[in-house]
Amino acid sequence: MEKELPEFLQKVIARYPGVWEQYGNLSQEIRSLDGLDETSQNLVKLALAIGAGREGAVHSHARRAIKAGASTEQLFQVALLAITTIGWSGAMAALSWIDDVVADL
Repeated sequence: MEKELPEFLQKVIARYPGVWEQYGNLSQEIRSLDGLDETSQNLVKLALAIGAGREGAVHSHARRAIKAGASTEQLFQVALLAITTIGWSGAMAALSWIDDVVADL
C-alpha cells in the first residue's frame, strides 16, 4: 500500500480490498475519458477538495497535481480563485494546506 495513505485508510483497504479496487477502477475509468489532460484533472480535483474543505484531500491532490506537472503557482492560484467562491477564510486555509505540501518539496 502507498505509505502516503493515512493509517486508518490502510486498515480499511486491508479489510475491504475489493471495495478499494473498484474505487480505483472507477477513478481510472473517469480519468480515461476524453476531455481534460492529467494536470488539469488534478487541478480540478484540488479545487473540489478545497471547496469541500477537506485538508487531507487538499494535501493529496496538491501532491498529485505536482507529480502530474502542475507548478506551485498553479496550485496557489486554484486556492486564490476560491476566495470569491468559498470565502477568504476557506481559501486561506487551503493556501496553508497547499503550503504544507510545497514546503516538503
